[in-house]
Amino acid sequence: MSQYYDYKVAVLQCAQWLSEHEFFGSVTGTGGNVSTRVTDTRIAITPSTMAYSELTPDDICIIDFDLNRIEGEFDPSVESGMHLGVYRNRPDVGAVVHTHQTFASVFAIINKPIPALFDEITFNIGSRVDIVPYALSGSPELVEQVVGKLDNRCHCYIMQNHGALCLGQTIDKARLNAELLEKAARIYYYALLSGEKIRLLPDDIVSFISDVRESLYFQKS
Repeated sequence: MSQYYDYKVAVLQCAQWLSEHEFFGSVTGTGGNVSTRVTDTRIAITPSTMAYSELTPDDICIIDFDLNRIEGEFDPSVESGMHLGVYRNRPDVGAVVHTHQTFASVFAIINKPIPALFDEITFNIGSRVDIVPYALSGSPELVEQVVGKLDNRCHCYIMQNHGALCLGQTIDKARLNAELLEKAARIYYYALLSGEKIRLLPDDIVSFISDVRESLYFQKS
């Protein structure tokens, strides 16, 4: 058994849950990807173009920070470079989830960030879900665009004309953040449709939450 078996199981279970709940845009498709930090120089990540329902833990890839495959029969996700860009630049992050979830994807095509709407969601994902400018999937340009947004210390991003990127200290936190992002996006979408005034969280509450997040997530980073 691989020394990374538990990490592989965690990645697979997360990917299958996201797929079954249509966070990848379809149940039978192969879009989206999941990874978790294994060591300071290695991650476990889903393979490329494989249906998640058909995967086993042995199919999950182990790669190093130079994109060398350590374990896994199949090629790692085409977005591996993007995941590694996050891990290199955000030591607070232990897992990365890239999804094609529906309501977040609405904001990906109207190019509109999601502001602070609820205190629980703001505490988990940050004060603003920013837009990552478009670049082709799997390209170095996309990695550059993602890395350029990471210093806002948030845990969720909307990728223009693409989908969403959700981060977490653990793989369970990253999946939770994907769920919270979809909740915020769905409610914000319907609120905008209503034509009524959107009431954001008060600035002092957002500032307070940001200070708490800083002390919890980043002081030891």
